[in-house]
Amino acid sequence: MSNNIDSGYLDSLKWQQPSGVPDEKNDQLSQEDFFALLTQQLSYQDPSKPADNDQMISQMTSFAMADGITQLNTNFESFAANMTSNSALQASTLVGKDALVPSNVLELQEGDIATGSIQLDSAAQDIILRVRDQSGQIVNTVEIGGAGSGNLKFEWDGKDDSGNDMPPGNYIIEAEGRVGNEYTSFPTSTFHNIASVSIKGANGIVLNTGLGPINLADVEEIAQG
Repeated sequence: MSNNIDSGYLDSLKWQQPSGVPDEKNDQLSQEDFFALLTQQLSYQDPSKPADNDQMISQMTSFAMADGITQLNTNFESFAANMTSNSALQASTLVGKDALVPSNVLELQEGDIATGSIQLDSAAQDIILRVRDQSGQIVNTVEIGGAGSGNLKFEWDGKDDSGNDMPPGNYIIEAEGRVGNEYTSFPTSTFHNIASVSIKGANGIVLNTGLGPINLADVEEIAQG
């Protein structure tokens, strides 16, 4: 067989770019690009020593895997964008509600009752809750009594020891009680009103309250404001 025939036959194997399709310049190889390179490779090989079938299959498999990973990344980016939009929609419903978070700052609203919880690792007796104003003065002492382990809910009616209404604002609380024969202090959590929500913070969704920014992951409970 003559060289002219061989050349014509090999030229027929070359990938033909479809007419009327504009070239898109990007940094990614498409299937068309792969087959164009593969055809070009075939056209330059020695007819007496054709490419090994296993080598051809390996190249095609590698490209299929690379193409699959690219599509997976694209789908994941789309999924992440949808999750962000969904989180933003759900977070917007939290505005105006109260979030229970670990804190010793008790927020008193006008004409409202301030509530929170005390974390008890074990049963305790003679539990009391002291409420202090910003100057550190004790304005009221709430006697709670005994309780088992768990989260113990408490309420403060916003009055001092003499029954006078205290002004709205933030107050400091401390909980103490007797466990066995020893007196100890207990951690507390308090409710804070959610004024707004930040979506794209470094730690995800952040709730903006009078206490400051609070990560959604730190919220123990959401209550109607």
